[in-house]
Amino acid sequence: MTGDGEDVSGPQLARAVLDAAKARRQAAGRPRRTATGGGDGERRLRGYSGPGPDPRDPQPLGAVLNRLVKARGWQQPAAEATVFGAWERVVGSEVAQHSRPVKLENGELTVEARSTAWATQLRLLAGSLLQQIAREVGQNVVRKLHIHGPAAPSWSRGPRRVRGRGPRDTYG
Repeated sequence: MTGDGEDVSGPQLARAVLDAAKARRQAAGRPRRTATGGGDGERRLRGYSGPGPDPRDPQPLGAVLNRLVKARGWQQPAAEATVFGAWERVVGSEVAQHSRPVKLENGELTVEARSTAWATQLRLLAGSLLQQIAREVGQNVVRKLHIHGPAAPSWSRGPRRVRGRGPRDTYG
């Protein structure tokens, strides 16, 4: 029904709704959107970009990802992931051959060395390793290092498992 009391349907109803919407927009005083702009005075660029940089030009993937990481606030998780993903680049190839990062929690990095000798060496190098990590991934990502040697073998499972007290004097 329209304001006149007559019954409308189909195209007449659509036209009446459109006219009412136009009247409300004009009463509100909003500017009308054009085909080339967003209504806020800025014009959308059309055609070819021409020589020189343009926001429509293809962007390098690294730059786009950096903007996304900053916009979402993912700098800290990305830096933590770099410690694990680029361990060789972060600490150097020689140290990386003999160690691996195990866990990073609350700024404390746990590193497992290949041997107890390398664990001792890494403990002596802990200060310089922290500086290298800070240079590569940023300050306060890793504040403390926990370095331990390789895990001892477990005799609780396996093909040579024997019930009883376990290995006592087998190495002598």
